[in-house]
Amino acid sequence: MLVLTQPDRPAGRGMRPVASAVKQLALARGLPLHQPERLHTEDIERLRAVRADALVVAAYGLLLPPPALDAAVHGAWNIHASLLPRWRGAAPIQRALLAGDRETGVSIMKMDAGLDTGPVLAQRGVPITGQDDAGSLHDKLAALGAEMMVAALGELAAGRARPAPQPAEGVTYARKVEKREALLDWTRPAIELERAVRAFNPSPGAATVFEGQPLKVWRASVAAGQGQPGELLRAGQDFVIACGKDALQVVELQRSGGKRLDAAQFLRGHSLAPGVRLG
Repeated sequence: MLVLTQPDRPAGRGMRPVASAVKQLALARGLPLHQPERLHTEDIERLRAVRADALVVAAYGLLLPPPALDAAVHGAWNIHASLLPRWRGAAPIQRALLAGDRETGVSIMKMDAGLDTGPVLAQRGVPITGQDDAGSLHDKLAALGAEMMVAALGELAAGRARPAPQPAEGVTYARKVEKREALLDWTRPAIELERAVRAFNPSPGAATVFEGQPLKVWRASVAAGQGQPGELLRAGQDFVIACGKDALQVVELQRSGGKRLDAAQFLRGHSLAPGVRLG
């Protein structure tokens, strides 16, 4: 057995190197661990030397070169957080939320040289609720994906695995999330901004600008209201901002360097009146 994960990356306010959850678990279990920046020839030879029955890939974050895909007897198998061929790519959870999808799921896919284009062995759907954000949906899909992969490995071992090619119809691409996307554009409809708040929670966090400083919006809902986009309509027990269509009621927010607060707590510390503009 061999565990591969990316090198430790800087994280947190101190930007100190932090080990991935995969590394932490591997060390706790005493499993052989390797952390290459890229998979070079010597890394692939290391994989081959293990003589694994299958490679299991989950959110690895690096493309596997074709020789790596053939390093195990049964090939490489990926846990992908969407119902392929919808949302191939790096950010399927966020893109499903931004699009307003009512369902997502997990696909167990045999990897090939394309981007999430390989044949699918198993799929299971999961409804997306109005309370789901990227964090909660990730946790649901991670638990389901682990369960499905264990079952898939059993099918491989028994010789019963019969992956099917993906259909040509319904292909969409889930490009990587960029920080600039998380800046709320108040000219857009409130329903789109509410989806953005959920899609970018916990990272990078949907944001606007207040008094020249970033203001993170962690929870919000669509509300009735009209005004100039970005205009504060109500600032009593609630915090309602006009959008291009309807308005957004901010439920939880956070100033730069501060704590997360519900709207009422935030407004007790800031004297705001309707008509103030954000963004």
